[in-house]
Amino acid sequence: MRTTIGKNIKVSIWGGSHEPAIGVDIAGLPRGTQIDMKELAAFLKRRAPGSSPLATGRKEPDLPLPVKGLTLTDQAVVTEDIISLEIKNTDTRSADYVKLRSVPRPGHADFTACIRYGDSLNMAGGGPFSARMTAPLCIAGGIAMQLLKKQGIEIGAHIYSVAEAQDIPFNPVNVSPELLTSLKEKDMAVISEDAKIEMTKKILAAKKCNDSVGGIVEVCSLDVPAGIGGAMYDGLESVLAPIFFGIPAVKGVEFGAGFKACQMYGSENNDPFYFDSNDVRTRTNNHGGILGGITTGMPLIVRLAFKPTPSIGIEQDSVDLDKKENTKLIIRGRHDPCVVVRAVPIVEAALALGILDSIMEVQK
Repeated sequence: MRTTIGKNIKVSIWGGSHEPAIGVDIAGLPRGTQIDMKELAAFLKRRAPGSSPLATGRKEPDLPLPVKGLTLTDQAVVTEDIISLEIKNTDTRSADYVKLRSVPRPGHADFTACIRYGDSLNMAGGGPFSARMTAPLCIAGGIAMQLLKKQGIEIGAHIYSVAEAQDIPFNPVNVSPELLTSLKEKDMAVISEDAKIEMTKKILAAKKCNDSVGGIVEVCSLDVPAGIGGAMYDGLESVLAPIFFGIPAVKGVEFGAGFKACQMYGSENNDPFYFDSNDVRTRTNNHGGILGGITTGMPLIVRLAFKPTPSIGIEQDSVDLDKKENTKLIIRGRHDPCVVVRAVPIVEAALALGILDSIMEVQK
């Protein structure tokens, strides 16, 4: 299966969790664009499975391999209008998923995929609906982050919460580039070490009970120029929303104050303007860096809510689609007890793609 997003940078993700490979085609990068392949590999390593007791035991190196349109050096150069990169799937155990062809997992796309596509998809490991498909998304987003960094735009994220355990939120008006860099260097992207301890307890407790737990990732982009975006469906929020919701398990997205804004009066929610030298700033940042779909120059802050992993080892009620009868299901295999641990670089990648696409629209 292939799915595509983007207007100026078109990203097509293809493959499946247990196919020989997954990959991405990217159209719109100017010829001569340089990509640091070592930096890209390091970015993908942050998302890769098998490196933490808080994540799935599936072990994949997730090395991005150029297939077309790139020179084969550490500093790759775009040579064609469309470039293609792939990741080999090496640690699949498809036998764990045989029963799920007829007995869908509650909370998973097994049932709806069967209704929509029948038997035409290989749904082992979740097929094209698997979080595995975020690896090629990270290839495209990792490249976008490199290009944005050359324009002085920094992106970073942290685990905002796991269940009731919450990290220190980003300061809406003053996030330092050093903080964003430090989060990328941690084994668990949190600001508070106390929050890390509590989150770890929540995840391990769920894992011990063969259960799972959800959470929130907060992402920030610094120094996005004011004036990026447009009205209605050309707005940056409208560009970002489908990229965010394409990440498996995302069930909610909020910008700035988000849903809390509905509890405020206008006098509380409105962010007062002021001049800082010749730049217009706001004293608060409930708008999250975007007004009317257009960036203001303030930190761009977004939070994404992730549901608990539906693949759990507790017995659940389901149905046998072949026998047309009710049945019980206990899921086998290797699954993340909490997806937010590995979701941080995925969210960074998604934000980078949307920002780059909108900047290129302005630069036409």
